[in-house]
Amino acid sequence: MAGEISKDLTARLLLDPEIVKAHNEGLIHFHDSDYFAQHMHNCDLVNLEDMLQNGTVISGTYIEKPHSFSTACNIATQIIAQVASNQYGGQSISLTHLAPFVDVSRKKIAAEVEAEMEGLDVTPERKKEIVERRLRNEINRGVQTIQYQVVTLMTTNGQAPFITVFMYLGEARNAQEKADLAIIIEETIRQRYQGVKNEAGVWITPAFPKLIYVLEEDNIRPGTPYYYLTELAAKCTAKRMVPDYISEKKMLELKVDKNGEGHCYTCMGCRSFLTPYVDPETGKPKYYGRFNQGVVTINLVDVALSSGGNFEKFWKIFDERLALCHKALQARHQRLMGTPSDAAPILWQYGALARLKKGEKIDKLLFGGYSTISLGYAGLYECVKYMTGKSHTDAGAKPFALSVMQHMNDKCTEWKKAENMDYSLYGTPLESTTYKFAKCLQKRFGIVPGITDKNYITNSYHVHVSEHIDAFTKLKFESEFQKLSPGGAISYVEVPNMQDNLEAVISVLQFIYDNIMYAELNTKSDYCQCCGYDG
Repeated sequence: MAGEISKDLTARLLLDPEIVKAHNEGLIHFHDSDYFAQHMHNCDLVNLEDMLQNGTVISGTYIEKPHSFSTACNIATQIIAQVASNQYGGQSISLTHLAPFVDVSRKKIAAEVEAEMEGLDVTPERKKEIVERRLRNEINRGVQTIQYQVVTLMTTNGQAPFITVFMYLGEARNAQEKADLAIIIEETIRQRYQGVKNEAGVWITPAFPKLIYVLEEDNIRPGTPYYYLTELAAKCTAKRMVPDYISEKKMLELKVDKNGEGHCYTCMGCRSFLTPYVDPETGKPKYYGRFNQGVVTINLVDVALSSGGNFEKFWKIFDERLALCHKALQARHQRLMGTPSDAAPILWQYGALARLKKGEKIDKLLFGGYSTISLGYAGLYECVKYMTGKSHTDAGAKPFALSVMQHMNDKCTEWKKAENMDYSLYGTPLESTTYKFAKCLQKRFGIVPGITDKNYITNSYHVHVSEHIDAFTKLKFESEFQKLSPGGAISYVEVPNMQDNLEAVISVLQFIYDNIMYAELNTKSDYCQCCGYDG
């Protein structure tokens, strides 16, 4: 009910009528208007490290640095719930921020074992075995806490938190932390492979947390130190459709800061990526604690159909629609301007995103690249097909498709320079908006064969589902377009049941590592309610 009231207030009072009209007609989509009545941002990377190491405050209660791994995991779930209740988009945390607490528990358990074994004839090796066994049990409990808390918590949004868990060995600061992080990653993947039980007692695939596993030089080939984790991830993907994969190699090439250094980091929730940023105060790169202000998506199919296939008209209408998107994004930005840190203390005062003073406004975090604001796009395939008569996978149409992408990037750069705000191009996950756009197109232009004759339009730059194309060719082709979506995008490949062909899954992962920054494998996952078979 609150969401519907917010939509009504947004349409009648808060948004420019021109934007409301364009949104209703499907020319653009003003996302998340059910939260626009409040001063909320979209998605973020939670600075869990700051909150755990330096303490935080939850609901007026001071939470000090935890003294064990299991406690750190418990606190992390409370932070996740609090953060989700103060924003409308997804959030991401890194397992690296939990890794230091493994050694905290190790030392604590070692002291306990030493006290228990005092006066007994127990060798140091045997004591170490006991410590490591108890430590593994604690890691198991901690990871299980995160898994079950996330899927059972209810936030003020009326749903479980949209949370992504990032698994990247390259974030570890030392050898001990890396070894401990590998244990946490292994346990996380093993528990996701097992799944959770539904009300019938059947092991199923939970929706959250979403997992992202980074493919690196020391885990991608047989014989590398952490290849066993990649094999485990492949096994989990074949059964549970997670984790998704980031190529460290490609990301270091694409995400380069002003100092010329490449960085690898997680997206915020689903696919929204921050742009590289160097903190002017420290001179060091910063990603955790940053956020996205909001998204407005342009319907590229409507631009094409409105032009009637005339290229001169297309570029003119394109610029007009982009100006509308810009105006709508400025409305998003202005809604956040002047917001006091007291609006969401967990975010702005107690470390999730910042450590501002009480009453201090968040304005400085909206400029200079600290946060991003996203121009989304949808329907590149249909747009190109209408204008050229060919799919964007065709060599004759691909240059036009790339020029459309480049034009949107150029506009983001133009707006960024003028306003000192980090506009970035984003491959929108349309979800229900794909149906809305399709119906609006049919209403405005009727049924145009191959363009508006379905009740959906294609997400972002994706190859159309009807095209016959193998996984490797698709990933290689889409990698060129993903490069032009710096604000975020993901590529998918559809695969059959691969649980008995993990070598093929590994070969796809190795191809991802060498060719595309962010991708996932989709398959069907079913279970029989009679015999319990799943596959």
